[in-house]
Amino acid sequence: MRYIPNTDADCRQMLDAIRVRSVEDLFADIPAAVRLKRPLRIPPALSEADLAKHIRALAAKDADADRYSTFLGAGCYNHFSPAIIGHLISRGEFLTAYTPYQPEISQGTLQVMYEYQTLICQLTGMEVSNASMYEGASATAEAILMAHRVTGRTEVVVLRSIHPEYRQVTRTYAQQIDLTFHEVGFTPAGAADLKAAKAALSEKSACLVVQNPNFFGVVEDLAELAGAAHAVGALLVVAVPEPVSLGLLRPPGECGADIVAGEGQALGVPMSFGGPYLGFFATQEKFMRQMPGRLVGATEDRAARGGAPEPAQGGLRQGAAGQGAGL
Repeated sequence: MRYIPNTDADCRQMLDAIRVRSVEDLFADIPAAVRLKRPLRIPPALSEADLAKHIRALAAKDADADRYSTFLGAGCYNHFSPAIIGHLISRGEFLTAYTPYQPEISQGTLQVMYEYQTLICQLTGMEVSNASMYEGASATAEAILMAHRVTGRTEVVVLRSIHPEYRQVTRTYAQQIDLTFHEVGFTPAGAADLKAAKAALSEKSACLVVQNPNFFGVVEDLAELAGAAHAVGALLVVAVPEPVSLGLLRPPGECGADIVAGEGQALGVPMSFGGPYLGFFATQEKFMRQMPGRLVGATEDRAARGGAPEPAQGGLRQGAAGQGAGL
């Protein structure tokens, strides 16, 4: 009765209200030949404490990432999340509801998005971040489509040291668009073949796509790759599967990257049976109007006094005094 608190009298009242004699009559549309004629063979009901103990015993039979080493996933890892994360996301600043006449989003959620975007910009060295994408592979695909919109070009050079699933998703995204993909190999050490990348790039190239660290764990020379892409007017797209690595590595934005996209599972998302998790996406401010997804900015008045974060679609929302909102 804890979870289904309807008494026999309650059931009778509901059946009378819809003019049905019994619960069995509700299943009259199911042929009698396939209907179960006996009660389900389940054990007697347990108390809540006993049920929790039973479930824990069943879970103990499984092999989990906390007790076993796992080498599967290629992007899905059992990252340690400090206990303070649970405290931070429960703070009132992130839970306070906004005004009742603006039902689309709460002020607390806007504040979370604003802080998240700021963190992504700090990690990637870029100027503008959106409020997240679906996951890393599709975020990388969206980066390629954005490069196509910005440059108007139809060729994409992709390094084969990128996660194979990322490469597959990007081709799926672009299959209805007239884009031509050129894949470039890697050296025996697992790094990008810079000479081959330069040979594949041309004035028709929209972007050069590289992963850092790449699928083999090698840290790429992003500055060299950026120079090769920019020499022909193409953009450098950097996919980052492990954003925590940017706490040690030089941010892609400082190496000449134009768009940075990647996987956010390392930021505190549990493994959750393989995802999906969330994708992050950041770029330069001059490309902001071509960036996919939603972003949150803060308005400013004529005296440059900041206000609360506000939602925006396809760009930052204008302030009351006509000032552009800044991140």
